[in-house]
Amino acid sequence: MGALSAIAGPLFERASTTTLVAAGLASFFVLAVVVNVLKQLLFKNPNEPPVVFHWVPIIGSTITYGIDPYEFFFSCRQKYGDVFTFILLGKKTTVCLGTKGNDFILNAKHKDLNAEEIYSPLTTPVFGSDVVYDCPNSKLMEQKKFMKFGLTSDALKSYVPLIVQEVEDFVKRSKYFKGKKGTFDVVHAMAELTIYTASRSLQGKEVRDRFDSSFADLYHDLDMGFSPINFMLPWAPLPHNRKRDHAQRKMARLYMDIVQARKASGAVKDSEDMIWNLMSCKYKDGTAVPDNEIAHMMIALLMAGQHSSSSTISWIVLRLASRPDITEELLQEQKDVLGADLPPLAYEDLHRLQLHSQVVQETLRMHAPIHSILRKVTSPMAIEGTPYVIPPRRVLMSSPGVTSQSPEHFPNPLNWDPHRWDASVAAGSKADDAADEEKIDYGYGLVSKGTNSPYLPFGAGRHRCIGEQFAYVQLRTVLATLVREFKFRNVDGSNKVVGTDYSSLFSRPLTPSVVEWEKREK
Repeated sequence: MGALSAIAGPLFERASTTTLVAAGLASFFVLAVVVNVLKQLLFKNPNEPPVVFHWVPIIGSTITYGIDPYEFFFSCRQKYGDVFTFILLGKKTTVCLGTKGNDFILNAKHKDLNAEEIYSPLTTPVFGSDVVYDCPNSKLMEQKKFMKFGLTSDALKSYVPLIVQEVEDFVKRSKYFKGKKGTFDVVHAMAELTIYTASRSLQGKEVRDRFDSSFADLYHDLDMGFSPINFMLPWAPLPHNRKRDHAQRKMARLYMDIVQARKASGAVKDSEDMIWNLMSCKYKDGTAVPDNEIAHMMIALLMAGQHSSSSTISWIVLRLASRPDITEELLQEQKDVLGADLPPLAYEDLHRLQLHSQVVQETLRMHAPIHSILRKVTSPMAIEGTPYVIPPRRVLMSSPGVTSQSPEHFPNPLNWDPHRWDASVAAGSKADDAADEEKIDYGYGLVSKGTNSPYLPFGAGRHRCIGEQFAYVQLRTVLATLVREFKFRNVDGSNKVVGTDYSSLFSRPLTPSVVEWEKREK
């Protein structure tokens, strides 16, 4: 018995200690939950928006929001109205929905709201230093002006045949399209295709020639830098961050080598690519854009453009697979407008293909590339029509995708119907009513403030996407070319479409996203 006691005694003591620690932690957790609930119920600030009820402090509504932001927004909107606050990773985040909410956040003055503090930790390791959110806002506006003025009508015209050629070459050589019919994973195939189309048009022939499978791997590693965890731990020595940093250095070196080679050879501009444009630009103080900043802007241009275009063309193909009749309507439109022999596509043709434009518009309406837009409050902001004043350091969030999915603006909003735009086309109006909008110059040329419209797939205000026109050109060109090449349908013959992956900064279809394809007889 003495020996047994000698052995069991320490074990019992250790078990008791473990039990006490566990009980203590459980008690602390329960107490924290109780205090958190009582605080929400008993101490409400009438001068601030209502807080979304949550049980666990710090975590708050993070998980619910992260799983499906739109379901979260609409549910909260029904309970609290267009303005409410929720806890996101321990931080109070105030959401402003509707067209008034979009205007309040997206058209706010820079002295009141700041985007740099929110996005710089995430984007700077990916894009590089001294560009986009890693520089003063005045410098960013100059950089946007450089890139916007590089997207001239002549440049856009020159891009159409290049994009067509890339799509046709991809169809011929891709592993996805061997034989006369088969299946393919839409998201993976369109991600690869849009890298090629964007690099050949915007980025230039030298860049495109270097886009082989190894470069695609570098792009993927760089893309992992947009993982949500990097909002909080962008510099953590995690495996995906080490790969991100290696890829960023290698891609930046590639662009700088191209710039320096052009300078050394005394080459003369022979194309409309963005590198030539940036090489000729100067800041207001007369300083030429440094080579490293050209490289970093080119990375930003590639990453931002490829994400939105890849996601949107993927959604378009998935929607067409669920509605094969629309695919046939698109082909017939090309024959009716351009000719039965389907001549080579030109820039001028895109504006005549109304249904093609409507397919792109309707897809962007339902599947905005970015579901949430964030800003940091830098001075107290009163919300018009409410008693609420948003204090400094608070994070503000808008979601233009909510208005584009709201029945008060778009009847039967969850039904993908390109023909819902027929009436606006017949009336000679545009989806964004840009002609009727107030114009403003944020430092990169006059643009529409845009927030009166419920349709804002490219944002609004000083941070409105400057690549909007290029995106429309690329999407319509890729769509028209694919329609000439393929018929699409769902594998099971249904009209179902996969759900949305919200795990990244950019929304995209869930994978696998497999559909059937069949090549057309020519």
